[in-house]
Amino acid sequence: MINSLLGVVLVVVVVFCVPLALVEKQSIVNTAQDRVDAAAVRLLGLVESRLAAGEPVTQERIGTQAIEGDYAEIRIPGQPVITIGDRPKGNPLKATEPGPSGETVTVEQSRTDVTREIGDMLLLLGLVTLLAVQTAVALAVWQARRLARPLTDLAETAERLGSGDPRPRDRRFGVPELDRVAEVLDASAERIGRMLTAERRLAADASHQLRTPLTALSMRLEEITALAHQPETVREEATIALQQVERLTDVVQRLLTNQRDTHGPSTGGFQLDEVIRQQREEWAATMRGAGRRLVIEGLGGVVALGTPGTVSQVLATLIENSLMHGAGTVTLRVRPSGSSVVVEVQDEGQGVSAELGNRVFERAVSGHNSTGIGLAVARDLAEADGGRLELLSLKPPVFALFLNRAVAA
Repeated sequence: MINSLLGVVLVVVVVFCVPLALVEKQSIVNTAQDRVDAAAVRLLGLVESRLAAGEPVTQERIGTQAIEGDYAEIRIPGQPVITIGDRPKGNPLKATEPGPSGETVTVEQSRTDVTREIGDMLLLLGLVTLLAVQTAVALAVWQARRLARPLTDLAETAERLGSGDPRPRDRRFGVPELDRVAEVLDASAERIGRMLTAERRLAADASHQLRTPLTALSMRLEEITALAHQPETVREEATIALQQVERLTDVVQRLLTNQRDTHGPSTGGFQLDEVIRQQREEWAATMRGAGRRLVIEGLGGVVALGTPGTVSQVLATLIENSLMHGAGTVTLRVRPSGSSVVVEVQDEGQGVSAELGNRVFERAVSGHNSTGIGLAVARDLAEADGGRLELLSLKPPVFALFLNRAVAA
């Protein structure tokens, strides 16, 4: 910036000052020449007045004060040439004026004064040029520092982003271009922050959601070990365990899709009875171990829209929630609701407090010292799959999963 601004100033100086110097030089020379011409005219008038009065024209009578120059030469027909002063050397300024009677007056003046005036003029222009260059350099340095500080700050912000600190600084510098860069960096910082939050949330969700199927899988494997003397039972339990593994894989994939996929929910149809049967089989042993029952009621043969693995995981979360925080019989009820089908999960416990009811699906909100993640993730999974999860009743607690119902062809 300093070099650029200095170059611009030098170009302006060359374009402006050089022609100005030439014009001023010629003006000084012309002014001096005009003075010599005027001196010649005045001297000629003096000579003519003396000739008209019949007075002799001599060096003594004219005098050196009358010529207004360094040297004068008067030529009168029939008389010797009259010279006044010393002829200057070099190339003096000269003016010659002829008179009506044939007389001629020539005045010469040395260029010393002219050269001195031209030198003073050039010195003045040089001082102005030097002052302009110094001003330009000072301005360039100030502007460079003014721009360098924001650029340094932006570089530090970019470095912080690269090191994993996504906090936006919200600093502006009064320079539109730099402010635009700062806005872009702040927006990038916010996006990076959201991405990091989503990744951390994904890790928390995955760890929480994997716990339920892994627990059930562990229990199934324990039953396989205990019933090893019954081949048919072992085969049945192994099949259920494999289904658990498949659902676990589907849940992991769905969690990843929930964070990254932007193509919308699945629109495929599936048999809701299969998912409910799977839940009954998976939770039967756990319910028996807790001295409780899982009862299935309502419609059968319903074809719902969505992903079986996702619906299965949401229902498993609701059943686990009733098992951990509720009491008595857990009822899984299927009923129609307009163009949708509703799967309700209800137990006979104390229910959800009024204070907690409006926030039960918020993350880190729990009334029983749990993580507060399960219901929040279940609602996210349901919405990502095109459904919705709601709390219909506080006491008895009734959670409802609304799914779109497939239209018969």
